[in-house]
Amino acid sequence: MTQEETGPPSEGAAQAPPLYIVSGGEGVIGAEVARLVLAQFEGVRMPLIVVPNVREPAQISEVVAQAASDHGTILHTLMEPGMRKDLVRKARARHVVEIDLVGSIMARVATVVGKEPAGKPGLNQPRRAAYFERLEAIEYAIQHDDGARTDELDDADIVLVGISRVGKTPLSMYLAVLGWKVANYPLVKEVAPPEALFKADRRRVIGLVVEAEQITARRRHRQRSTGMSFGSRYLHQESAEDEVEWARRLFRRHGWATVNLTDKSIEESADEIIALITRWFKHGQEGAPPA
Repeated sequence: MTQEETGPPSEGAAQAPPLYIVSGGEGVIGAEVARLVLAQFEGVRMPLIVVPNVREPAQISEVVAQAASDHGTILHTLMEPGMRKDLVRKARARHVVEIDLVGSIMARVATVVGKEPAGKPGLNQPRRAAYFERLEAIEYAIQHDDGARTDELDDADIVLVGISRVGKTPLSMYLAVLGWKVANYPLVKEVAPPEALFKADRRRVIGLVVEAEQITARRRHRQRSTGMSFGSRYLHQESAEDEVEWARRLFRRHGWATVNLTDKSIEESADEIIALITRWFKHGQEGAPPA
């Protein structure tokens, strides 16, 4: 059971009896609805008490007794019909106001579809879990963009490496939205990569290449759009050709797979990378991926 205060802590704020959120799961939905409603009442403080994982009649008796003693209101999202009926019966016997957030909706849906509900709490958990995993992946990609925090590469699902303007960051963010924890590292020919990159699982490291002509066009576009000043060598195609070939040799030397992004959409590129990673780990290969 957890409690929080809603409303401003200032003096003179009206103190209201508590609102109990009773759920067979974690009580997240009921609590969010309660906060949404209470936010409309300025100058009112109301304790919000979440009572999760209610599965036994004794738990219902306890919360109803507590609500009766402090004139509280019960907001419930119980899915199991028997538990819901038990709470309603006990609340009415103790003159406790109870508000059923799901019962009337379930009854209507059951009538429309001609099917009884499962009556099980937490069936939405996998969907919610996937949502939070995606948020975590996006946060990870942001924190590990452009060579940041290379000491944490062991935590990445995918590590993208490539020279400037191959498209590492947008590809990282797209993969993160799909739920992959992606780090990316920019390769500079004159700068040795960190040792952590070479210690990372080779199956997870993907070398990205784009043909030199497109690299040069992207670099020149970047200069025009940003107004930044780059060295002349950075903008020459001969230099890009040299960097692309150097990167290819580096990928081969360390057993990293190479994905050519030339003329490919970000969706196509992501699909190719996901297919590689999935195939290697599905087959349990411990050595280097195919070149």
